[in-house]
Amino acid sequence: MTRNKSKLKKAIERSRLEIENLERKLSRSQVAIIEAIISQTKPSDAEVKYFRTYAALIDVERENLQKLVAELESLGL
Repeated sequence: MTRNKSKLKKAIERSRLEIENLERKLSRSQVAIIEAIISQTKPSDAEVKYFRTYAALIDVERENLQKLVAELESLGL
């Protein structure tokens, strides 16, 4: 059982790091989109696509993280 807890804790940490990484990428796209809005130009289609993709990936990874945390809690911290 300790081994499962250890694996889950490592998976949780990897998931949190992945979310942080994706959020950094999302922020870059967000800045480009906001800059375009402020300068009253159309954001590039690529930036909009990146933003949507990263936002979706973050949602998926957050769901994964919640499942991992719930599984760890069910084993008893």
